[in-house]
Amino acid sequence: MFPRAEHIGSLKRPDILLQKRADFKHGKCTAEELRGCEEECIAAAVKMQLDLGFQVITDGEFRRLIFHDGIFDKLAGLKMLSQPPTYMFQGRIRRTVSLYGQAFDSLKKFVGPENVDKIKITMGAPEWYHFRHGKYTYEPTVYTNDADYFADIARVYREEIQDLYVRGCRMVQIDDPVLGCFCDQGYRERMVQAGVDPDTLLDTYVSVLNECVRDRPAGMIAGVHICRGNVKPDGSRFTRGPYDYIARKVLTGVKVDRFYLEYDSDDSGGFEPLRFLPRNKRVVLGLVSTKTPTLEDPEVLRRRIMHAADVIAHGEVPRTREEALDQLSISPQCGFASHSRGFAFITEEDVVKKLALVRDVARMMWGHA
Repeated sequence: MFPRAEHIGSLKRPDILLQKRADFKHGKCTAEELRGCEEECIAAAVKMQLDLGFQVITDGEFRRLIFHDGIFDKLAGLKMLSQPPTYMFQGRIRRTVSLYGQAFDSLKKFVGPENVDKIKITMGAPEWYHFRHGKYTYEPTVYTNDADYFADIARVYREEIQDLYVRGCRMVQIDDPVLGCFCDQGYRERMVQAGVDPDTLLDTYVSVLNECVRDRPAGMIAGVHICRGNVKPDGSRFTRGPYDYIARKVLTGVKVDRFYLEYDSDDSGGFEPLRFLPRNKRVVLGLVSTKTPTLEDPEVLRRRIMHAADVIAHGEVPRTREEALDQLSISPQCGFASHSRGFAFITEEDVVKKLALVRDVARMMWGHA
């Protein structure tokens, strides 16, 4: 049964966890004490999600400082430099340890054997370093070109997804702020000024994503969250603009099962780009905002979901409204703490209320969460 209520991954860190991590940084507690605190907080977060009736469970990313931790910081070949760029691959990329396996195994203890298939592991985007550093991503003596570099990146993702599957994981989600930049006219203009053709680069990144999820085991669900930025203290976005620039290429070209799209404000435009959604993919509509404690009106959310379904139904591949509605579900637009500090104006109680709203609207629309 397809889950109708999801959240993107991160949850508000309890103050006790933030304090314990600060204590560890300043040598006031041991690594074992920090891990113990993390596990206590994760156990409570799992109970909260299960009590709410969610069919997709995460560890709240409580072991991370920022959403993309766990990929590049664990790869052999990445070196810290004294001058910008701060990091550069000065050796061939190798996955020498499991990247998220330990976190998954730990989470299994808290969900219980009957709920292991509800665990979702979130991952950083494979394009992350390349988009930020361009030609400074790697030493030219290590990789001769981008294709060579991305071949190793994609291999790492395939190895990790296979390892997670063997451990029992059945859901992975790539959190991708890079794709959102192609929706933003300002970012597109900066790409052109740097001598980069945005459409050609987008084609490259679509191919990279496909190589990352290629040959994933049957039963392993893969999704991509197109993030607009959720780490600035005031909650403002890094990117704005409708999905029109990328909709056809991404929705039809990226070979994943689910797309998590942010639609909590007018900054993302309307639902018209959903007309390209194929029949064999689903969209999780990020209609509930993690950037404000104010609760959305359930009736407004219902109408927006129906509007999205109508756009899909009358899209390039026509289908009934009921068929289109069956391809949708609801979530917050992003995590509640993409950076460990989260937003000062969002409390743990706000998180529960927002998730309860997501659950209630899912039950209203589809009969279950």
